[in-house]
Amino acid sequence: MFIVDCDCHNYWCSATVLEPYMEGLFKDMFVRGERTGPRGAFPHGHRPWFHPEGFARHDVNPVEEDDNYLIMKAKHLDKYSIDVAILTGDEPIEASTLANPYYANALCKAYNDYLIDYWLPKDDRFWGSIVVAPQDPHLAAAEIRRLGGHPRIVQVLVSHGAARPYGDPFYHPIYEACAEMGLPFAMHLGGQGGINSTPIGAGPSTFFWETHAILPQTAMTHMASLIANGVFEKWPSLKVVVIECGVAWVPSVLWRLDANYKALRKETPWLKRLPSEYFKDHFRFSTQPLEQPENIQHLWAALEAMDGENTLMFASDYPHWDYDDVNKLHVPPAWREKIFGLNALDVYTRLPRPAAQAAE
Repeated sequence: MFIVDCDCHNYWCSATVLEPYMEGLFKDMFVRGERTGPRGAFPHGHRPWFHPEGFARHDVNPVEEDDNYLIMKAKHLDKYSIDVAILTGDEPIEASTLANPYYANALCKAYNDYLIDYWLPKDDRFWGSIVVAPQDPHLAAAEIRRLGGHPRIVQVLVSHGAARPYGDPFYHPIYEACAEMGLPFAMHLGGQGGINSTPIGAGPSTFFWETHAILPQTAMTHMASLIANGVFEKWPSLKVVVIECGVAWVPSVLWRLDANYKALRKETPWLKRLPSEYFKDHFRFSTQPLEQPENIQHLWAALEAMDGENTLMFASDYPHWDYDDVNKLHVPPAWREKIFGLNALDVYTRLPRPAAQAAE
């Protein structure tokens, strides 16, 4: 089976690896300026809660920078015969929490250059995501155009923490650039601090376990906003990938959107189809973290209601604490080939085709 991991985190031991890719004022700020954590931490506005164990698996303990790749290779890529790993970084998406959009953009540019220079050459299975800071959509669009033509870059990546819903016309320069470069727009769980301080509808939650369970609230908002604001009428080829936000909530939100659109469609005359129809054509969701009900049939019913056979893509979330390995993904057996690889090939058009498919 051809396996594409759509959320494989490439780590560093220290963010100081970015220093060679920065210059001038922003390098000075990065080297000498204040940050959350000691030297070597990535600058970001922190959240109101802390993970009680840390985000990484306890059996992943790199000492030298190259250990990050070697451990990934042994414990994930080779162990589970991963054919393609789409690298999603880790800390860099937290640049979206900074009030200074120029510094945030400089950090993203440094990370993207580091990704291309250091990570992508290490393994033919690696394909990259360029991270942008959406606080300034015009700077973000310039970064997409700067690197979006690189043959091993397959998507644009932001955090799902944002100062406003992603369908807002404020962000439309980003989608214009994505469409121009032929890249999907992906949002990954994260960016819940700093200027993005209210990802939970009623206010900050207290404990990490409850927070982790309800963070999909923000993804619901972004999905509805992207559809309602007509993003897919403006850019009909655009795909949106939602990473690490759960999936079982999707059908209920689509049902509500369809019902309300039918009753109140005069508000958005630019829409030509039902929200659920836009969803099936334009949204793809990562499997991790897939919900775990006692009765697996309850989950499968929800997956069927969102056309999961065609809208889900496998993600391991390596090396995070809630990592999913290939052998423990509870999806309908008849869907496995699509979810583990073929759906991703439809979204990430630059990926290599499996040998059997290429021969057809």
